[in-house]
Amino acid sequence: MNKYKKLIGNSAIFAVGNLGSKLILIFLVPLYTYYLTAVEYGTIDIITTTSSLLLPIISLSIFDAVLRFVMDKKYPNDVVFTNALIITILGSIIALLFYPIFVYFNVLSGLLEYMYTILIIQAFQTMLTQFIRAIGKIKVYALNGIIMTLVTAVFNIIFLVKYNMGINGYFLSIIIANLISIVYLTLYTKILSYIRFDKINKKITVKMLVYCIPLIPNAFMWWTINASNRYFILFFVGASANGLFAVANKIPSLLSILNTVFFQAWQLSAIEEYNDEGKSNFYSKTFSYFSMILFLGTSGILLVLKFITSTLVSNEFYQSWQFVPFLLIGIIFSSFSGFLGTNYIAAKQTGGVFRTSVIGGVVNVIANIIFIPLVGTNGAGISTMISFFVVWVLRYYDTKKYINMKLNVRIITLNLLLISIQIFILFIDFTIFKEFFIELILFLLVIIVNRKIIKLFKQIITTTVKKFV
Repeated sequence: MNKYKKLIGNSAIFAVGNLGSKLILIFLVPLYTYYLTAVEYGTIDIITTTSSLLLPIISLSIFDAVLRFVMDKKYPNDVVFTNALIITILGSIIALLFYPIFVYFNVLSGLLEYMYTILIIQAFQTMLTQFIRAIGKIKVYALNGIIMTLVTAVFNIIFLVKYNMGINGYFLSIIIANLISIVYLTLYTKILSYIRFDKINKKITVKMLVYCIPLIPNAFMWWTINASNRYFILFFVGASANGLFAVANKIPSLLSILNTVFFQAWQLSAIEEYNDEGKSNFYSKTFSYFSMILFLGTSGILLVLKFITSTLVSNEFYQSWQFVPFLLIGIIFSSFSGFLGTNYIAAKQTGGVFRTSVIGGVVNVIANIIFIPLVGTNGAGISTMISFFVVWVLRYYDTKKYINMKLNVRIITLNLLLISIQIFILFIDFTIFKEFFIELILFLLVIIVNRKIIKLFKQIITTTVKKFV
């Protein structure tokens, strides 16, 4: 029972950090849609998406190795951190060597400097946050997330509203937030004490690289599934449509909050419990409850989707609601895939992560080419949904050699059926009252199907209140 309590406790701490930060970012959507045009917002999305692609490449994804190796008691923390820091520095220097080439070919004219700055700062910031999480300072990790978001929000308001700086103001706020995060983590946790250049160890460095290098192409394939659809939309439909799609992605981020909160805690528990004899039952039961939360969250968002969209965005972006439903299903399958991906990480068999992601990436590209010209921007969401479903199924069968997980296929199928009906109702021309009434009934049915998680929440809350009293 202790492992479940620890997972719930860690999830609660991560929830404090993520709920606050993610909700602030969602509330910033009206600011962006009022002070940035659809084309400008689409441009920002392309640059941030490209940065997320390049981050694992310039850092060799060493931040993933930091989390796994620090949690392995065989490796001293200062050795792991120092080796990771050296690799991050070298990767940043190599990336800077390509800067003159990009300038010569006029890549991202006027915005290349911002992308480079954000990319290099985030390489160090991500490495620091993973180290902080691995050594057990999860409260600091959570607070750091809130600080970064608050700083981003404040400077967004200053740069966009007061000084009307547009895209430049947006990127400046991101840079400042990351720098403040680095300073906070460095000073508050005395992280400099872990830097010991006399502790550079080639053998451990090689082991870390063998672990994390397969995660680089995996990150690229994950990016292909998650983000390449922006480029297909840009090519087949246009920048304005990409702006609408970027805004549509903000609403499913409500569901991503649940996924992020849980996944940060689950990575720690999965690694700690991997050598336990009862790991299969632990993983299976945890996945069951996790899937129920995702289904309830998806159904709840669909219930109020049009209201959220009309409230959060300007009229120019209202039609973006049409792209949200398939993105939500995509997040469900993405979350399922990520859960099973942790099995590879816990087993230190990261090659399996790469193999399954490659197949998913290929499926995504083919689906984008087929569906975007066929049905427009919604084809991107459909492609994402299909590709993540394929990755999930592949990983379920492939990871059985590490963890023999069992799925409740009946419950999963019933949930997907009810949510599919909810999506269908949204696209029918009903009156607002009739549509909401039908959606509410379907939402209540989803609650009934997933009543076990409701009982669990009730039990946790009751126990917590009793202890407090």
